Amino acid sequence: MNWGKSIVLVFIVFAGFIGTMVVQMSRERIDLVRDDYYQDEIAYQQHIDRVANARRFDPKAYIHYHSDRRLVEVTLPDALTQGVLTLYRPADRRQDDRQVLSSGMPGRFTLSMQHKPAGLWRAQLTWSDGQREYYTERELILP
Repeated sequence: MNWGKSIVLVFIVFAGFIGTMVVQMSRERIDLVRDDYYQDEIAYQQHIDRVANARRFDPKAYIHYHSDRRLVEVTLPDALTQGVLTLYRPADRRQDDRQVLSSGMPGRFTLSMQHKPAGLWRAQLTWSDGQREYYTERELILP
């Protein structure tokens, strides 16, 4: 085999490799964290204010994870008028779970994680006392 054939063969193998990689990468599912990330970025100052309001509270005081029973227990603040508990799954947004909380709910709210896949989750609690809004989150690692 001479040099000309070898160079052509190398280019053909390289083009096949690149083609295979393009096909493989186009099949990979890539989720944005949010569909409306631009609007979410504009409203980020409100989020900063919520976090600053909640800094005086310990997130573990509101969000408890019992790994032995795979339960998330949320202790609702006394001044709660409305709130949202989001179980956020960074790996796959289709598995996110959102619970609306209201002042008529009992002081403790439990949510089973038995049927949730193992890995990293974030329990994000947003609530309002009618005057201010608060936000706290806690990372949960399910075995």
